Amino acid sequence: MVNNLQFSLEAVWKVLLAGLVLGAGLPLIFALGVRSLAWGAGGDAEVHAGGSAGPKPQPVGTVIGWVLFAIVLAGIALGITFIVAGGLGKQLSFEHIFPTIVDKKH
Repeated sequence: MVNNLQFSLEAVWKVLLAGLVLGAGLPLIFALGVRSLAWGAGGDAEVHAGGSAGPKPQPVGTVIGWVLFAIVLAGIALGITFIVAGGLGKQLSFEHIFPTIVDKKH
């Protein structure tokens, strides 16, 4: 009985963590990317008092924004790869630096 409860709690923790990372994490990173692009553009893209010229453009904001978008795209590609691999009877392995598709271990 205790082992079943422990296994259940471990599974719930993994699902909760995946939900937070994928359900809230990727949209948060995307929102930060949009905000970084606005900071990078400066001027009217930034919030400022009416009648003022607005902040100066910050090129580093544009770079940060595109890096954050690349992270979001990598997460999406990894998720699609995970789903497709499962549908083909394979699994995604993280044994090496890059994720690879391998046969399922029975």
